[in-house]
Amino acid sequence: MTNSLSYLALGDSYTIGESVAESERWPVQLSKSLGKNGVEVASPQIIAQTGWTTDELKEKIVSENITKTYDLVSLLIGVNNQYRGRSVEEFQTEFVELLETAFKFACNKAERVFVVSIPDWGITPFGRQGQNKTISEQIDLFNKIKKEETDKKGILFIDITPISRQAINDVSLVAKDGLHPSEKMYQQWVEKILPELLKKIKL
Repeated sequence: MTNSLSYLALGDSYTIGESVAESERWPVQLSKSLGKNGVEVASPQIIAQTGWTTDELKEKIVSENITKTYDLVSLLIGVNNQYRGRSVEEFQTEFVELLETAFKFACNKAERVFVVSIPDWGITPFGRQGQNKTISEQIDLFNKIKKEETDKKGILFIDITPISRQAINDVSLVAKDGLHPSEKMYQQWVEKILPELLKKIKL
C-alpha cells in the first residue's frame, strides 16, 4: 500500500497486547478498522513492552534513534508508574515529555496524535486480590493528569477506562492471564477510538 498512512504506537503491555495474538492488538485492529472506513493505514510500528514505565519508554525511544515522522501517533502509558508506586509528579513530568515526543513524531500536527487513557486493572481477577478500590482511585488520578496535559496541547484524549471497568461483570473482556484485556475488550476500545479519530485527523 504505497499511499497508506504510517502509524507509530507508543506504550506498554496494553499497546503490545500482552496475552493476545498480534492481530488482536488494538493498534492493529484500529489500522484495519480505519482501512474499512476509507483510510488506508500501514501495519503499525509498535514501540511498547510489558512493564514499561514512562522513563523506560523514553529510554527506548532514544535508543531506537528514530529520524522519520509518522502520519499517526498514539500514546498509552502510565499503568506501571501507578503499579510501582511512582509519584504523580514524576509521572506528569515524564508524560509531558513523551507527549512532546509524540507531537514531534507527527510532524508537529496535534490532530495526528491521540492519547488513550489507562485502563483500570484493579477490577480484574488479578487486581481484585489486592486493594482494588485504591488502585481505581489512583488510576483516576493518573488519568486526570493525562487528560489535563493532553487537552493543553489540543491533542485528542480518548477515555477507555469506563470500558475496562465493565470487565468486573464480564470475564470475556479479560485475557486468560486474568489481568490484561482480551481481544474483545480491545475491539471495544477501537469502536470508541475510531469515530473520534476520524473526526480529528481530517484526512
